[in-house]
Amino acid sequence: MDLRRLQRLRVTTNVHTEVTFPLPGLGNWNVRFRGHNRVDICNAMSLAFDPQLGNSSAMKVGIIGLGYVGTSVAISTLHSGIATELVLNDIDAARAEGEAMDLAHGAPFYPHARVGVSAIEDMRDADAVVIAAGKGGDAEQTRLELLNDNARIMRAIGRSLSGCKGVVIVVSNPVDVLTHVVADASGLPRSRVIGTGTMLDTARLRQMVGAQLRLDPRSVHANVVGEHGDSEVPLWSCANIGGRPLRQFSWWNDQLEDEISSKVRRAAYEIIQRKGATNHAIGLVTAALMRWILRGERRVLTVSRVHEGAFKLRDVALSLPSIVDAGGVVEVIEPEISVSEYQAVQRSAEVLREAHASITG
Repeated sequence: MDLRRLQRLRVTTNVHTEVTFPLPGLGNWNVRFRGHNRVDICNAMSLAFDPQLGNSSAMKVGIIGLGYVGTSVAISTLHSGIATELVLNDIDAARAEGEAMDLAHGAPFYPHARVGVSAIEDMRDADAVVIAAGKGGDAEQTRLELLNDNARIMRAIGRSLSGCKGVVIVVSNPVDVLTHVVADASGLPRSRVIGTGTMLDTARLRQMVGAQLRLDPRSVHANVVGEHGDSEVPLWSCANIGGRPLRQFSWWNDQLEDEISSKVRRAAYEIIQRKGATNHAIGLVTAALMRWILRGERRVLTVSRVHEGAFKLRDVALSLPSIVDAGGVVEVIEPEISVSEYQAVQRSAEVLREAHASITG
Protein backbone atom coordinates (compact mmCIF):
# COMPACT_ATOMS: atom_id res chain seq x y z
CA MET A 1 0.00 0.00 0.00
CA ASP A 2 1.24 3.49 -0.90
CA LEU A 3 1.39 5.53 2.31
CA ARG A 4 1.74 8.72 0.28
CA ARG A 5 -1.86 8.25 -0.83
CA LEU A 6 -2.89 7.63 2.75
CA GLN A 7 -1.30 10.90 3.85
CA ARG A 8 -3.80 12.78 1.71
CA LEU A 9 -6.73 11.24 3.57
CA ARG A 10 -7.94 13.78 6.09
CA VAL A 11 -11.09 14.08 8.12
CA THR A 12 -12.62 17.08 9.85
CA THR A 13 -15.00 16.45 12.74
CA ASN A 14 -16.57 18.58 15.43
CA VAL A 15 -17.86 15.71 17.53
CA HIS A 16 -16.32 12.96 19.61
CA THR A 17 -16.51 9.89 17.41
CA GLU A 18 -14.72 6.82 16.13
CA VAL A 19 -14.40 6.16 12.42
CA THR A 20 -13.52 2.87 10.74
CA PHE A 21 -11.40 3.03 7.56
CA PRO A 22 -11.07 -0.01 5.31
CA LEU A 23 -7.45 -0.12 4.14
CA PRO A 24 -6.39 -2.49 1.34
CA GLY A 25 -4.36 -5.37 2.68
CA LEU A 26 -4.66 -4.20 6.28
CA GLY A 27 -8.32 -4.73 7.12
CA ASN A 28 -10.31 -2.14 9.05
CA TRP A 29 -8.60 0.49 11.22
CA ASN A 30 -10.39 2.40 13.94
CA VAL A 31 -9.36 6.01 14.54
CA ARG A 32 -10.75 8.02 17.44
CA PHE A 33 -11.45 11.73 17.05
CA ARG A 34 -11.96 14.40 19.65
CA GLY A 35 -14.13 17.37 18.85
CA HIS A 36 -12.93 20.16 16.53
CA ASN A 37 -9.91 18.21 15.29
CA ARG A 38 -8.68 17.94 11.71
CA VAL A 39 -6.81 14.66 11.73
CA ASP A 40 -4.14 13.37 9.39
CA ILE A 41 -4.98 9.70 9.25
CA CYS A 42 -1.39 8.63 8.56
CA ASN A 43 -0.25 10.37 11.76
CA ALA A 44 -3.22 9.10 13.74
CA MET A 45 -2.23 5.57 12.81
CA SER A 46 1.45 5.96 13.63
CA LEU A 47 1.29 3.80 16.74
CA ALA A 48 -0.53 1.00 14.96
CA PHE A 49 1.28 0.99 11.62
CA ASP A 50 5.00 0.85 10.96
CA PRO A 51 5.84 1.91 7.38
CA GLN A 52 9.26 0.27 7.70
CA LEU A 53 7.73 -3.09 8.42
CA GLY A 54 4.75 -2.70 6.15
CA ASN A 55 2.36 -4.32 8.60
CA SER A 56 0.50 -3.63 11.80
CA SER A 57 2.84 -3.48 14.79
CA ALA A 58 1.27 -5.12 17.79
CA MET A 59 2.95 -4.33 21.08
CA LYS A 60 3.17 -7.07 23.68
CA VAL A 61 4.07 -6.06 27.22
CA GLY A 62 4.71 -8.45 30.10
CA ILE A 63 4.65 -7.63 33.80
CA ILE A 64 6.22 -9.96 36.36
CA GLY A 65 5.14 -9.41 39.97
CA LEU A 66 1.69 -8.12 40.86
CA GLY A 67 2.00 -6.43 44.19
CA TYR A 68 1.23 -2.75 44.68
CA VAL A 69 3.80 -1.67 42.09
CA GLY A 70 3.11 -4.28 39.43
CA THR A 71 -0.63 -3.61 39.42
CA SER A 72 -0.06 0.15 39.25
CA VAL A 73 2.26 -0.41 36.28
CA ALA A 74 -0.43 -2.57 34.66
CA ILE A 75 -3.26 -0.04 34.90
CA SER A 76 -0.99 2.84 33.87
CA THR A 77 0.18 0.80 30.87
CA LEU A 78 -3.38 0.13 29.74
CA HIS A 79 -4.35 3.78 30.09
CA SER A 80 -1.28 4.80 28.07
CA GLY A 81 -2.56 2.79 25.10
CA ILE A 82 0.88 1.50 24.13
CA ALA A 83 0.16 -2.22 24.65
CA THR A 84 -2.07 -4.22 22.34
CA GLU A 85 -1.44 -7.27 24.52
CA LEU A 86 -0.67 -7.22 28.24
CA VAL A 87 0.37 -10.46 29.93
CA LEU A 88 0.80 -10.88 33.67
CA ASN A 89 2.76 -13.23 35.90
CA ASP A 90 3.03 -13.67 39.64
CA ILE A 91 4.37 -16.38 41.90
CA ASP A 92 0.74 -16.61 43.08
CA ALA A 93 -0.91 -17.84 39.88
CA ALA A 94 -4.42 -17.22 41.19
CA ARG A 95 -3.54 -13.61 41.91
CA ALA A 96 -2.26 -13.15 38.36
CA GLU A 97 -5.48 -14.61 36.96
CA GLY A 98 -7.58 -12.40 39.23
CA GLU A 99 -5.72 -9.24 38.25
CA ALA A 100 -5.99 -10.14 34.56
CA MET A 101 -9.73 -10.68 34.89
CA ASP A 102 -10.22 -7.45 36.81
CA LEU A 103 -8.22 -5.39 34.31
CA ALA A 104 -9.90 -7.04 31.32
CA HIS A 105 -13.32 -6.07 32.63
CA GLY A 106 -12.31 -2.41 32.32
CA ALA A 107 -11.72 -2.77 28.58
CA PRO A 108 -14.43 -0.24 27.59
CA PHE A 109 -12.47 2.47 29.38
CA TYR A 110 -8.97 2.17 27.90
CA PRO A 111 -7.58 1.77 24.36
CA HIS A 112 -8.04 -1.72 22.99
CA ALA A 113 -5.74 -4.34 24.50
CA ARG A 114 -5.95 -8.03 25.32
CA VAL A 115 -5.12 -8.90 28.93
CA GLY A 116 -4.12 -12.36 30.08
CA VAL A 117 -1.63 -14.41 32.10
CA SER A 118 1.63 -15.95 30.96
CA ALA A 119 4.60 -17.99 32.07
CA ILE A 120 7.78 -15.93 32.26
CA GLU A 121 9.40 -17.99 29.51
CA ASP A 122 6.51 -17.12 27.18
CA MET A 123 7.28 -13.42 27.61
CA ARG A 124 10.51 -13.75 25.62
CA ASP A 125 8.71 -12.54 22.51
CA ALA A 126 7.40 -9.42 24.26
CA ASP A 127 8.46 -5.94 23.16
CA ALA A 128 8.93 -4.96 26.81
CA VAL A 129 8.98 -6.91 30.06
CA VAL A 130 8.65 -5.17 33.39
CA ILE A 131 10.02 -6.86 36.51
CA ALA A 132 8.26 -5.71 39.67
CA ALA A 133 8.68 -8.94 41.64
CA GLY A 134 10.25 -9.35 45.05
CA LYS A 135 9.83 -8.06 48.55
CA GLY A 136 8.90 -4.48 49.27
CA GLY A 137 10.53 -2.42 51.98
CA ASP A 138 9.12 -1.07 55.21
CA ALA A 139 9.41 2.44 56.61
CA GLU A 140 12.66 1.69 58.46
CA GLN A 141 14.34 -0.41 55.79
CA THR A 142 16.72 0.96 53.17
CA ARG A 143 16.49 -0.26 49.59
CA LEU A 144 19.87 -1.95 49.88
CA GLU A 145 18.67 -3.98 52.88
CA LEU A 146 16.19 -5.68 50.55
CA LEU A 147 19.00 -6.94 48.39
CA ASN A 148 19.72 -10.55 49.33
CA ASP A 149 16.21 -11.95 48.95
CA ASN A 150 15.40 -9.96 45.84
CA ALA A 151 18.69 -10.79 44.13
CA ARG A 152 17.86 -14.49 44.32
CA ILE A 153 14.46 -13.83 42.73
CA MET A 154 15.98 -11.63 40.01
CA ARG A 155 18.56 -14.25 39.02
CA ALA A 156 15.82 -16.78 38.41
CA ILE A 157 13.73 -14.32 36.42
CA GLY A 158 16.74 -13.15 34.44
CA ARG A 159 17.62 -16.71 33.42
CA SER A 160 14.01 -17.28 32.34
CA LEU A 161 14.21 -14.19 30.11
CA SER A 162 17.38 -15.28 28.36
CA GLY A 163 16.93 -14.60 24.65
CA CYS A 164 14.17 -12.05 25.21
CA LYS A 165 13.70 -10.01 22.02
CA GLY A 166 12.60 -6.79 23.70
CA VAL A 167 13.63 -4.41 26.43
CA VAL A 168 13.63 -5.55 30.06
CA ILE A 169 12.70 -2.88 32.61
CA VAL A 170 13.57 -3.50 36.25
CA VAL A 171 11.47 -1.71 38.88
CA SER A 172 12.11 -3.87 41.96
CA ASN A 173 14.37 -2.43 44.66
CA PRO A 174 17.23 -1.93 45.11
CA VAL A 175 16.74 -1.21 41.43
CA ASP A 176 20.35 -0.42 40.46
CA VAL A 177 21.91 -3.58 41.84
CA LEU A 178 19.00 -5.71 40.64
CA THR A 179 19.33 -4.23 37.14
CA HIS A 180 22.94 -5.47 37.22
CA VAL A 181 21.81 -8.90 38.45
CA VAL A 182 19.20 -9.26 35.69
CA ALA A 183 21.66 -8.10 33.01
CA ASP A 184 24.17 -10.74 34.13
CA ALA A 185 21.65 -13.56 34.58
CA SER A 186 19.81 -12.97 31.30
CA GLY A 187 22.89 -12.53 29.13
CA LEU A 188 21.05 -9.80 27.22
CA PRO A 189 22.90 -6.75 25.87
CA ARG A 190 23.34 -4.35 28.76
CA SER A 191 21.72 -1.58 26.77
CA ARG A 192 18.45 -3.56 26.77
CA VAL A 193 18.25 -4.15 30.52
CA ILE A 194 17.12 -0.88 32.05
CA GLY A 195 16.22 0.10 35.58
CA THR A 196 13.74 2.89 36.28
CA GLY A 197 16.58 4.26 38.38
CA THR A 198 16.21 7.90 39.41
CA MET A 199 13.38 8.72 37.00
CA LEU A 200 11.05 8.85 40.01
CA ASP A 201 13.54 10.88 42.07
CA THR A 202 13.90 13.29 39.16
CA ALA A 203 10.10 13.59 38.94
CA ARG A 204 9.91 14.28 42.67
CA LEU A 205 12.66 16.90 42.40
CA ARG A 206 10.91 18.70 39.55
CA GLN A 207 7.55 18.55 41.33
CA MET A 208 8.97 19.99 44.54
CA VAL A 209 10.92 22.74 42.79
CA GLY A 210 7.85 23.52 40.70
CA ALA A 211 5.70 23.74 43.80
CA GLN A 212 8.22 26.10 45.43
CA LEU A 213 8.25 28.36 42.35
CA ARG A 214 4.59 27.89 41.39
CA LEU A 215 5.61 26.38 38.05
CA ASP A 216 4.48 23.31 36.14
CA PRO A 217 7.05 20.57 36.92
CA ARG A 218 7.57 20.11 33.18
CA SER A 219 9.10 23.59 33.07
CA VAL A 220 11.74 22.59 35.63
CA HIS A 221 14.89 21.15 34.05
CA ALA A 222 16.73 19.31 36.80
CA ASN A 223 17.92 15.74 37.32
CA VAL A 224 18.81 13.32 40.07
CA VAL A 225 21.54 10.79 39.20
CA GLY A 226 23.43 7.96 40.88
CA GLU A 227 21.72 5.42 43.12
CA HIS A 228 17.96 5.31 43.47
CA GLY A 229 18.49 5.52 47.20
CA ASP A 230 20.32 7.29 49.97
CA SER A 231 23.45 8.15 47.94
CA GLU A 232 21.53 9.77 45.06
CA VAL A 233 22.86 13.07 43.70
CA PRO A 234 20.61 16.01 42.72
CA LEU A 235 22.44 17.99 40.04
CA TRP A 236 21.76 21.51 41.26
CA SER A 237 24.69 23.01 39.34
CA CYS A 238 22.93 22.46 35.99
CA ALA A 239 19.31 22.84 37.12
CA ASN A 240 17.60 25.57 35.15
CA ILE A 241 14.31 27.31 34.44
CA GLY A 242 13.82 28.42 30.84
CA GLY A 243 17.53 28.08 30.17
CA ARG A 244 18.58 30.23 33.14
CA PRO A 245 20.49 28.41 35.90
CA LEU A 246 18.38 28.06 39.03
CA ARG A 247 21.22 29.38 41.15
CA GLN A 248 21.18 32.69 39.27
CA PHE A 249 17.76 33.63 40.63
CA SER A 250 18.06 36.00 43.60
CA TRP A 251 15.51 34.15 45.69
CA TRP A 252 17.23 30.75 45.34
CA ASN A 253 19.65 29.66 48.08
CA ASP A 254 21.59 26.73 49.51
CA GLN A 255 19.03 26.16 52.25
CA LEU A 256 16.29 25.50 49.69
CA GLU A 257 18.54 23.03 47.89
CA ASP A 258 19.28 21.16 51.11
CA GLU A 259 15.61 21.06 52.12
CA ILE A 260 14.39 19.81 48.76
CA SER A 261 17.25 17.30 48.42
CA SER A 262 16.32 15.84 51.79
CA LYS A 263 12.62 15.65 50.94
CA VAL A 264 13.34 13.90 47.65
CA ARG A 265 15.68 11.43 49.35
CA ARG A 266 13.20 10.73 52.16
CA ALA A 267 10.05 10.68 50.04
CA ALA A 268 9.67 6.90 49.82
CA TYR A 269 10.17 6.45 53.56
CA GLU A 270 7.55 9.10 54.32
CA ILE A 271 5.01 7.54 51.95
CA ILE A 272 5.61 3.99 53.19
CA GLN A 273 5.20 5.17 56.77
CA ARG A 274 1.76 6.54 55.91
CA LYS A 275 0.31 4.02 53.42
CA GLY A 276 2.62 1.02 53.45
CA ALA A 277 3.98 1.26 49.89
CA THR A 278 4.84 3.61 47.05
CA ASN A 279 3.13 2.55 43.85
CA HIS A 280 1.17 5.15 41.87
CA ALA A 281 4.01 7.45 40.81
CA ILE A 282 6.34 4.59 39.90
CA GLY A 283 3.50 3.02 37.92
CA LEU A 284 3.16 6.21 35.91
CA VAL A 285 6.95 6.47 35.50
CA THR A 286 7.24 2.91 34.20
CA ALA A 287 4.33 3.19 31.78
CA ALA A 288 5.75 6.45 30.40
CA LEU A 289 9.19 4.87 30.04
CA MET A 290 7.70 1.97 28.09
CA ARG A 291 5.69 4.30 25.87
CA TRP A 292 8.74 6.39 25.01
CA ILE A 293 10.85 3.28 24.39
CA LEU A 294 8.34 1.46 22.21
CA ARG A 295 7.58 4.56 20.18
CA GLY A 296 11.30 5.10 19.65
CA GLU A 297 11.07 8.70 20.87
CA ARG A 298 14.75 9.05 21.82
CA ARG A 299 13.99 10.77 25.11
CA VAL A 300 16.74 11.77 27.52
CA LEU A 301 15.91 10.04 30.81
CA THR A 302 17.69 9.29 34.07
CA VAL A 303 17.48 5.51 33.79
CA SER A 304 19.81 2.96 35.32
CA ARG A 305 21.98 0.56 33.33
CA VAL A 306 25.31 -1.24 33.71
CA HIS A 307 27.84 1.33 32.52
CA GLU A 308 30.74 0.83 30.17
CA GLY A 309 32.78 4.01 30.49
CA ALA A 310 30.55 7.05 31.09
CA PHE A 311 32.05 9.23 33.87
CA LYS A 312 34.78 6.56 34.02
CA LEU A 313 32.24 4.12 35.43
CA ARG A 314 32.42 0.46 34.51
CA ASP A 315 30.58 -2.65 35.66
CA VAL A 316 28.22 -0.74 37.95
CA ALA A 317 24.57 0.11 37.37
CA LEU A 318 23.30 3.56 38.29
CA SER A 319 21.41 6.42 36.68
CA LEU A 320 22.83 9.01 34.33
CA PRO A 321 21.00 11.01 31.65
CA SER A 322 20.61 8.63 28.72
CA ILE A 323 19.06 8.63 25.26
CA VAL A 324 16.47 5.86 25.17
CA ASP A 325 14.73 4.43 22.13
CA ALA A 326 13.31 1.13 20.91
CA GLY A 327 16.73 -0.51 21.26
CA GLY A 328 17.10 0.50 24.91
CA VAL A 329 19.78 2.90 26.08
CA VAL A 330 21.58 3.99 22.93
CA GLU A 331 23.81 6.69 24.45
CA VAL A 332 24.75 7.89 27.92
CA ILE A 333 25.21 11.63 28.31
CA GLU A 334 27.83 13.06 30.66
CA PRO A 335 26.38 16.37 31.90
CA GLU A 336 28.62 19.26 32.90
CA ILE A 337 28.46 19.16 36.68
CA SER A 338 30.41 20.54 39.60
CA VAL A 339 33.44 18.82 41.09
CA SER A 340 31.52 18.03 44.28
CA GLU A 341 28.66 16.48 42.29
CA TYR A 342 31.09 14.38 40.24
CA GLN A 343 32.70 13.14 43.45
CA ALA A 344 29.25 12.35 44.87
CA VAL A 345 28.43 10.29 41.77
CA GLN A 346 31.65 8.33 42.24
CA ARG A 347 30.80 7.72 45.91
CA SER A 348 27.34 6.54 44.90
CA ALA A 349 28.91 4.15 42.42
CA GLU A 350 31.17 2.77 45.13
CA VAL A 351 28.16 2.15 47.41
CA LEU A 352 26.51 0.18 44.61
CA ARG A 353 29.68 -1.75 43.73
CA GLU A 354 29.99 -2.87 47.34
CA ALA A 355 26.34 -3.91 47.44
CA HIS A 356 26.70 -5.92 44.23
CA ALA A 357 29.92 -7.54 45.48
CA SER A 358 28.12 -8.61 48.65
CA ILE A 359 25.88 -10.94 46.64
CA THR A 360 28.48 -12.17 44.17
CA GLY A 361 31.62 -12.48 46.28
